[in-house]
Amino acid sequence: MPDTPIAETDAAIRGAGLRVTDTRRGVFEALRTMPHARADEVLGRVRAAVPATSMQSVYNALGDFVDAGLARRIEPAGHPGLFELRVDDNHHHIVCSSCGRVEDVDCADGHAPCLSPSDAHGFSFHVAEVTFWGLCPSCAASASAENPSQ
Repeated sequence: MPDTPIAETDAAIRGAGLRVTDTRRGVFEALRTMPHARADEVLGRVRAAVPATSMQSVYNALGDFVDAGLARRIEPAGHPGLFELRVDDNHHHIVCSSCGRVEDVDCADGHAPCLSPSDAHGFSFHVAEVTFWGLCPSCAASASAENPSQ
């Protein structure tokens, strides 16, 4: 587990209206150290501290965190769902179409929803999710090395 005091983790979980359990504590700490983590990655981290943890208990904790607004689930097309603790701001994501690396990118407009549709169809918007796709620096360098003429 990271150096973050357990009391801070427990306060965050309780502050979201949830009961603190070893699994929830482990999931929170895993997300703190691994932004944009898959559930199976979270399970691997949690099992280091709580060996009997099941995949289902990790999914339950992740779902509870998302429902309580403590975590956010992002679902890039063609990739497994990812979870992050960065929920209190207006940001989007960049995904490498080769290796799947995900990075946060702040919204250029700064206010939510930060995009306006051409026709709102009577809807009132509070969030807009944008996913940028491209190649991360490492994959772009590999692609250039493989195809030097491009």
